[in-house]
Amino acid sequence: MAGSSTKPIPLLRDELDIVIPTIRNLDFLDMWRPFFEPYHLIIVQDGDPSKTIKVPEGFDYELYNRNDINRILGPKASCISFKDSACRCFGYMVSKKKYVFTIDDDCFVAKDPSGKEINALEQHIKNLLSPSTPYFFNTLYDPFREGVDFVRGYPFSLREGVTTAVSHGLWLNIPDYDAPTQLVKPRERNTRYVDAVLTIPKGTLFPMCGMNLAFDRELIGPAMYFGLMGDGQPIGRYDDMWAGWCMKVICDHMGWGVKTGLPYIWHSKASNPFVNLKKEYKGIFWQEEIIPFFQSTVFPKECTTVQQCYLELSKQVKEKLGKVDPYFNKLADAMVTWIEAWDELNSSQGKPAAAQRAKLANGNAK
Repeated sequence: MAGSSTKPIPLLRDELDIVIPTIRNLDFLDMWRPFFEPYHLIIVQDGDPSKTIKVPEGFDYELYNRNDINRILGPKASCISFKDSACRCFGYMVSKKKYVFTIDDDCFVAKDPSGKEINALEQHIKNLLSPSTPYFFNTLYDPFREGVDFVRGYPFSLREGVTTAVSHGLWLNIPDYDAPTQLVKPRERNTRYVDAVLTIPKGTLFPMCGMNLAFDRELIGPAMYFGLMGDGQPIGRYDDMWAGWCMKVICDHMGWGVKTGLPYIWHSKASNPFVNLKKEYKGIFWQEEIIPFFQSTVFPKECTTVQQCYLELSKQVKEKLGKVDPYFNKLADAMVTWIEAWDELNSSQGKPAAAQRAKLANGNAK
């Protein structure tokens, strides 16, 4: 209709939750307001539960602190990390939407080379709603983007692609480096904007970063557990990577795809490399055992659901990585607890608990 001022309905407005872990007031949301305001937010407050987290006016949200996590999960709350951004996965568990987008509170709106602000959420949605191509690499990257297609020689039998489970975005400004690299390159900034989305091939692992990430919760949600990190644990800053390795081997088994590349966010703040080194140093050694473990992971054909795959993976973690350090026995047990808690909250029997949660939405820290 000519002259109509009706705004288009945002993609997946009623099918997507935005999950944000935080220890501070969420002033950064004002920058994201044009893109996030139509969506429901799940805020997971880390640290001191008595602290009040301020959320800008106009956002539809529910907020959970550690007291809420303990109340909702009871003894199973032990699987949710404390004093670590890994607590965000509690938001994945209590969401009732098909899709989840998660972002850190030090991530701002980036601009493309033309100076246009990037709607990161919209690009993630486009990635998730188009197929992936994990079985054969297309040299023009994502063939489902506008203006791109399959190149000569790409098998026609594989051009239908597979369902996309995860969309992994990138960052301008502060790169997601480990502590040793931060110490060697303290002033390095990422200024390269690469206009590309590609499918990570089957059988290939990658270091997933949780600060700009979206996924199909109904499809892969039970595998998106960010492990035991932070307070009381011997390791930190491996939460998202652990989830990524678990998720990727399960996606490979189930026949789903994972995309990486666009969209970019502006990562505003470099964390302290000395603090990071203290959190990471065991992981830096352990990953030389962890990566070969995941590279050799095989699931029996009887594993036909994500939960079955994840429980099988927990057994293999205990059997093989438990020899590396007793921490992995504890982590394997937490993986089982996570699945039990997920199923309790997301089964038909868990609906009364969901109704109770709904009564607590849209308030101050509860």
